[in-house]
Amino acid sequence: MQATETNISPPLTILVVDDNRDICDLLHAFLEARGYRVVEVTDGRKALEAALRERPALIFMDLYMPHQDGFITTRLIRRYTELAEIPIIAISAYGSFGIDSELQREALATGFNEYITKPLDTKHLENLIKQFIPAA
Repeated sequence: MQATETNISPPLTILVVDDNRDICDLLHAFLEARGYRVVEVTDGRKALEAALRERPALIFMDLYMPHQDGFITTRLIRRYTELAEIPIIAISAYGSFGIDSELQREALATGFNEYITKPLDTKHLENLIKQFIPAA
């Protein structure tokens, strides 16, 4: 019996950048359950290295992390031609404090494509993935 070739493409990679273990765990489980390969890093410097190495289809990035924040990291990512078009979604805990409108404006001006607040709403996450990865 002869084996047949299948056209199975590898799963798309999504990069999760957050120093909060609970957020990483939630996003990892949520994304993996939907068939994505998930790469996690805990700071901006590692995020830039991972983005260059992995070429993710989408990045979820916390705004405030040790070593290098999400604002600086997004500016750096946008400088690389091969990374410039990757959608980057800002994640912030500041929505619960009522001060997120200024942060949202700053994040979008920095180069983020979207801004979401913690705690994460899984239905909203699903819609964002469909928006930024149309084949999803």
